[in-house]
Amino acid sequence: MKFAVFNQKGGVGKTSVACNIAACFAQQGKRTLVVDLDAQGNASHYLGFDSDHPEGKTISDFFQSTIGINLFGSSLSEFVQSTPISDLFVLPADGRLFEMQPKLEARYKIFKLRDALNELTESGKFSQVILDCPPAMNFYSMSALMAADRVLIPFDCDAFAVSGLSEVIRVVDDVREDHNPNLQIAGVIVNQWIANAKQSKSVLERVRALGIKVFEPFLQTSVAMRESHDDRLPLVKSKPKHKLTASFMSLAKEIS
Repeated sequence: MKFAVFNQKGGVGKTSVACNIAACFAQQGKRTLVVDLDAQGNASHYLGFDSDHPEGKTISDFFQSTIGINLFGSSLSEFVQSTPISDLFVLPADGRLFEMQPKLEARYKIFKLRDALNELTESGKFSQVILDCPPAMNFYSMSALMAADRVLIPFDCDAFAVSGLSEVIRVVDDVREDHNPNLQIAGVIVNQWIANAKQSKSVLERVRALGIKVFEPFLQTSVAMRESHDDRLPLVKSKPKHKLTASFMSLAKEIS
């Protein structure tokens, strides 16, 4: 199964959700790939990849191979990197994605990632793929939505986020109708939840009124997440007994 973690609103913990759900899949013994499509490379950094390493290939190299003349083609597996977690791999990103985007759009390479990921999953190399999208609707987000089976929407229960959520639903509907008939919204992952806040509960009621699934448990705000970022290691390894880790494990079981 291929999941796009997508929300055009920034600051919702998209990368934290993507990497920790992926790490939980790997903990379950599922060979899992995180595809970092954000030029900032936060998911890559979190999973231990050093973009300055001269031998480290990234997704930019893959996209570059689709632009240039390559008689034999390039398999996406050539660009996959290991992580400190067993069964968890990353296709890292770097800043070259910014400058490369106009060329990819001009040459209509929007289906290349979909085709390459299908090859990887159909060959049995990975059972789960998590695509970490940038916080904008651009070439890379569209590539992810074209490739994905399901969309996971991180949501921070901010009042302004509800209208943004409606826009995400519209985008997914458009992609399904025009390009990817199998694409469905798996549901909303509530992040940075404050249990006793009346405003959060009110916003959550508005989300449920939209008619899409809201996964439980909700992910509560915790300093453990920031410490996990500093450690460059998802919670299942950096904080295995923490309450937030247990929440992620429960979510991963429900999602998969």
